[in-house]
Amino acid sequence: MDFSITYITAPLLGGVIGYITNYIAIRMLFRPHTAKYIFGMKVPFTPGLIPKEKGRIAEAIGGAISQNLMNHDVLNRYLLSEDMIKKVRHAVELFFDKQKNNQETVAEFLKHYISEEELQGIVASVNTNITSQVYYKLSDSEVGMNVAHIVVESAVEKMKRMNPVEVLGGLFSGLGGLKAIAAKYAGASLWNKFFTMLQSPAEKLLAKNINGMLQKNGEEIVAKMIGNETQTLMNTPVALLLKDKDEQIAQIVKMMESVYSTVISEHLPRILESINISKIVRERINEMGMDETEKLIYEVMSRELKAIELLGALLGMIMGSINLFFF
Repeated sequence: MDFSITYITAPLLGGVIGYITNYIAIRMLFRPHTAKYIFGMKVPFTPGLIPKEKGRIAEAIGGAISQNLMNHDVLNRYLLSEDMIKKVRHAVELFFDKQKNNQETVAEFLKHYISEEELQGIVASVNTNITSQVYYKLSDSEVGMNVAHIVVESAVEKMKRMNPVEVLGGLFSGLGGLKAIAAKYAGASLWNKFFTMLQSPAEKLLAKNINGMLQKNGEEIVAKMIGNETQTLMNTPVALLLKDKDEQIAQIVKMMESVYSTVISEHLPRILESINISKIVRERINEMGMDETEKLIYEVMSRELKAIELLGALLGMIMGSINLFFF
């Protein structure tokens, strides 16, 4: 009977000791959080290993994540994979499909992403910039000359196509004999020469008036026109804006794919360099209190740490059983 109890108690006791030993060892990784002293002498193994080496651990983890997990090659390979490109394309297509049925106005839609004040500021800025650019172009003296040339040339061409005898005859119909004289001497050649000679001074006179009008009232006219167009756009339903625009939407989707690929391939190195992942991880770990650090590690590795404790119990039982054969 005593021999049977020994066969039971030895492995059982070894298991309990092994479990407790590993349990204490794991807790000593974290505790105590600070060094302990007795009669001015530092108690061995205080603080725990992780609190003692927290700075070095933070440095190592930050470097490992930066160099092996979040480096340019790894992210580039993942973010530019065909699967990720398809996800980006699908996300953009889903966005536009949803907006095709969106009855909100453009202004209402934009307010989901920016405030009313920001929207008004953007609209005002756009109006001002476009007005400035358009007015700058219109204030050029060449604009008045070009407009005058088109108008006068069109009028001259119409006049040249008219029958000079009928026109002059009609003008002098009330003057008796002058009608006959006009009809006699009027000819196509003389008629054309007259309007050709008249074209240049007419263009200069008209250009001068157009430029004067633009300089005086052009900016106000352009500002009102641009403001009206912008307001019309802001009040347009998103669905109406996208109606029958499938081809343009497809081009936008392709453009977004291209922009995404360009940003990742050309700008990712600079983005990673500016972010400095290693520094962020290191500083975040150092900022965490030991209670928070211990809780985080247990949340991530609770099963593994529990397995170590149970492994201690198993090894203790094995060692307890072995002792029965040698002692």
